[in-house]
Amino acid sequence: MDRTPTPAPPTTSWALGLDHSVTVRPIQPEDADLEVEFIRCLSSDSIYNRVFSNSLALTPEWLDRLTRIDFTRDMAIIATVTLEGRETQIGVARYARLANGTSCEFAIAVADEWQGCGIGVRLLRELIAIAARSGIEEIVGDVLSTNSTMLALVRRVGMSVHPHPEGATLRRVVLSIPAAARTQLDLSHEKSG
Repeated sequence: MDRTPTPAPPTTSWALGLDHSVTVRPIQPEDADLEVEFIRCLSSDSIYNRVFSNSLALTPEWLDRLTRIDFTRDMAIIATVTLEGRETQIGVARYARLANGTSCEFAIAVADEWQGCGIGVRLLRELIAIAARSGIEEIVGDVLSTNSTMLALVRRVGMSVHPHPEGATLRRVVLSIPAAARTQLDLSHEKSG
């Protein structure tokens, strides 16, 4: 399949209240320390909701996979703020293309103390826009059926929630991006860029 190469998206930022400005940018290999600190600060509930396990093994190989992204195929963007004079990661959203080339699986995590501030919605909407511009037609993900916060978030961005083929503990979330919407996203990106 002939697919449009996706360059790393541009850095964007927005004000979050009076005290903070959130920057969203593509993750880079030199962000390994930011990613480690972000993961280590997640609560056990956040880790379990993200990976369906109580722990994460932060091996160098795994960390390399998280930070060295082939932007022509996959995507990972991080949200950061400046705290006490240094950049701090407060969220991450990523997708990996599936074998058919037109679908992807997404994942998202927001630091516990920053949940409820709209960061997850902004990250997921940005990820969807990037996916649409790169020719992806469908975004899918698996969410624990007990993770009501994530289920509400995905519904807020227009995803549908379905029973999961592996049983009642999971839900499959899906967003189909029709060709007309992909074209509209392309046009709006050109106007804003």
